[in-house]
Amino acid sequence: MCEPECPDCAISQGAGIYAINSALCTECVGHYETHKCVEVCPVVCIIINPDIVETTEQSQDKYLALIGQSGQQAPQV
Repeated sequence: MCEPECPDCAISQGAGIYAINSALCTECVGHYETHKCVEVCPVVCIIINPDIVETTEQSQDKYLALIGQSGQQAPQV
């Protein structure tokens, strides 16, 4: 349900749960106005990792790097 909704391909099936790869997740910046995973998740289980907090600008920079439109190198996964 959530995997196909992620425009960054940051969600994958883990051992009994879905996992979000923070190196790929842009919190839908550059794609949508809201977090699609939160909208489609049938249970309230998506939490923000307090160790990985990004500003909208940081998410935008990551998005541009992932699509190859910035001077930054895309994150390695």
